[in-house]
Amino acid sequence: MSLIGITVVCYYFINKHGNSIFPVDTIVTPDVGTSSNHFNNLLHVLLALAVVIATARIMGRIFLMLNQPSVIGEVIGGILLGPSLLGKYAPDVYAYILPNSVAPVMGIIAQLGVILYMFLVGLELDLKVLKTSGHKTMAISHASIIAPFLLGTVLALFIFKDYAPEGIGFTVFSLFFGVSMSITAFPVLARIISDKQLQKTELGAIALTCAAIDDVTAWCLLAFIVSAAQVTMMNAVYTLILTVLYIAFMFIFVRPIVTKTVLKLDQHKIIEEGELAIICLGIFISAMATEYIGIHAIFGAFLFGAIIPEKSKLAHDLDFRLQDLVRVLFLPCFFAFTGMRTEIGLVSSLSDWLMCGAIIAVATVGKFGGSLLAAKFYGMGWRDSAAIGILMNTRGLVELIVLNIGLDLGIISPRLFAMLVIMALATTFMTGPILEFILNFRNKK
Repeated sequence: MSLIGITVVCYYFINKHGNSIFPVDTIVTPDVGTSSNHFNNLLHVLLALAVVIATARIMGRIFLMLNQPSVIGEVIGGILLGPSLLGKYAPDVYAYILPNSVAPVMGIIAQLGVILYMFLVGLELDLKVLKTSGHKTMAISHASIIAPFLLGTVLALFIFKDYAPEGIGFTVFSLFFGVSMSITAFPVLARIISDKQLQKTELGAIALTCAAIDDVTAWCLLAFIVSAAQVTMMNAVYTLILTVLYIAFMFIFVRPIVTKTVLKLDQHKIIEEGELAIICLGIFISAMATEYIGIHAIFGAFLFGAIIPEKSKLAHDLDFRLQDLVRVLFLPCFFAFTGMRTEIGLVSSLSDWLMCGAIIAVATVGKFGGSLLAAKFYGMGWRDSAAIGILMNTRGLVELIVLNIGLDLGIISPRLFAMLVIMALATTFMTGPILEFILNFRNKK
């Protein structure tokens, strides 16, 4: 206490002497407007992050208790915080927690989270499995894409007039709609297979391999559609050529360098800060390259993750270091951002809900039916074929990423976006109970 007292007395005399030497002629009032606005925006962003993270954890825990993937609860939590519920029934609270000034910041955090998430998805992709996958697995995977894609393009004929945005051509709309029917969420499917302890069974191995092939094929199709939506078809072909060249460059030139580097880094006990910084640079440079080419940044992040050896210690450490941060902070922001853009109230009329039901039915029949029939054709039993079909029908977070791209590019309208979000939730929600029924039915036989 005596030291504090001495300090105060000393400063008093220093301050008094300083004011006598440097007198203030005019008192200048600082412009606090800009700093005040910055403070208020930061306050709202921090509040929004706290509410979003808390809601995501609570809803995710609730759905885990219901034997459902936590991602469903987190997505629903994001929708509950959006205009569909909070904005409708408590508009003042919604305006305070998620004001318009917060939306751009949340959007940037959400995009960054999706880039890091897609890097982790690519990190989990075992390219050796794709090379060694048998004809049966390839056929099942392609059937699970082709069937829902074709059914989706047929349905596009009936919904284009009423649900497509103005100025969008049928070709781009139908291609995107078909791809949105064809998505399988590899990470969610992998989590379900692990929870059911199927990863070491033939059923689990086939489902995981098919989902991995689906991921690669669907992202390639989506890359072409994104380029076609932003430019003319001729330029889209040019963009596609650049994309193929970039993929070839990454696998032919970059991947051998990365593989050799990973072998050296695997000898270290942990990833050091400098090494993690280099990995992050690689992610963002690759993401920037694909964004510059004319497709989405997530393709570059996914590709960079895919060229890192999946079985390496580095891949395991990166997943361990990044996954929790991505899942706890970044993905809830993406769900909240998606929720802010999802207005369930736009699906208001009976015809809208009937069309929403038709979209869910087409998505399910295409994925489930295509996979089931292909698996049965190649000699699998009906129950295993049905299990493959329902697993491939899982869409989850990956579908939401695709839908947000479509909404950003103006390929789909906000009303159709809401319908497709409902479809993504419904098809993911039904996977667990139906798979449990199929597995129990199989065990009884």
